[in-house]
Amino acid sequence: MTYLYVVYSLSLLGLLVAGVVEQRRHNANVRSIPVRILVNGIRGKSSITRLVAGALRGGGLRVVAKTTGTAARLIFPDGSEEPVHRKFDIANVAEQIGIVAQASHERPDVLVIECMAIAPDLQEINQSKLVQSTIGVLSNVREDHLQEMGPTLDDVARSLSRSMPRGGVCVTSEQERTGILAAEAGQRDCRLVVVDPDEVTDAEMDGFGRFGFKENVAIALAVAAELGVTRQEALEGMWSAAPDPGELTVQTYRLGDTALRFANVFAANDPESTTANIDRLVVTGAIQEPFWVLINCRPDRIERNRQMGVLIGSLNADRVILIGGPTRTASAAIPRGWPGEILDLGGDRTAEDIFRRLVEGVSGDVSVVAIGNIHGQGELLLEHLELLGDLR
Repeated sequence: MTYLYVVYSLSLLGLLVAGVVEQRRHNANVRSIPVRILVNGIRGKSSITRLVAGALRGGGLRVVAKTTGTAARLIFPDGSEEPVHRKFDIANVAEQIGIVAQASHERPDVLVIECMAIAPDLQEINQSKLVQSTIGVLSNVREDHLQEMGPTLDDVARSLSRSMPRGGVCVTSEQERTGILAAEAGQRDCRLVVVDPDEVTDAEMDGFGRFGFKENVAIALAVAAELGVTRQEALEGMWSAAPDPGELTVQTYRLGDTALRFANVFAANDPESTTANIDRLVVTGAIQEPFWVLINCRPDRIERNRQMGVLIGSLNADRVILIGGPTRTASAAIPRGWPGEILDLGGDRTAEDIFRRLVEGVSGDVSVVAIGNIHGQGELLLEHLELLGDLR
């Protein structure tokens, strides 16, 4: 018995020593990077991470960036990138340790890294132990992950604030809960910078040649200004930066008499962001009303499935296509009396079959807006559409 106790005690001691050594090594890697920028918020984190990195590269700074969203990427100082490889394809906040180590080998001036923590406690650990940011970004406060950070949007704002750097600066485009954010920043001796999207001109947005949001660009410009990069340098750097794979896109696929405009709005997977994206597509003429809505459901995002179903009542859509599962979590939430057609394809169809059902019996122009969740059948459908590139 004494022998087992000694072995157990020595094992615990060994783990403690290993933990201390790893933390010291990690702290040394962190301190080797002068500026660390942690991008948090509900929507737009991956796009903002890329925009900030591009803006700072435009100012001549050596930047490493890491996104976590639709497709996790490590972006090097020359703008090249590679996928973030994960064991068993499972995301874990501890991967930030390896990212910081890899980034430190590049000897960057700045590390821009997207927050991948959701639970409030993990968000604070991610900031205080893993990234130790000097500049924080809080994109917005939206209705998502309410189980972990809610139940109210005020609670979400306070939860996201746990990633603010103590004694640093935090940049946000959030307009409705600035009082809460200012109070949280004050508790951390953090200077809060609230950007005005209207200060970004339409001409500046035209430089991107793709869909974008002034809120995200305004944040990147403010971060660049904090580090002494001029507005023009920052804009030119952002214009040349590669977009995130999950960015809002519209592709046209021509099949005989059918022209299918497919709008990928999967990344905007809360009601407010989804509506804002669809409104932008309609105003710019990228899609036409009425349109069809495709909702991809996920079994681990039941509340989000329900939110997308409820949203149908406020959209000028005349057809809803449900894929993934369980689809009933979305269909049951569609308002009673909604006059459109519901096509429930369930979660066991191939991407080829889903596409065939989309276009069968249709002639002329049709717009399809894909919302909800990208993973699962959504990803498979997008991959199938990529194969149809020669038919666009």
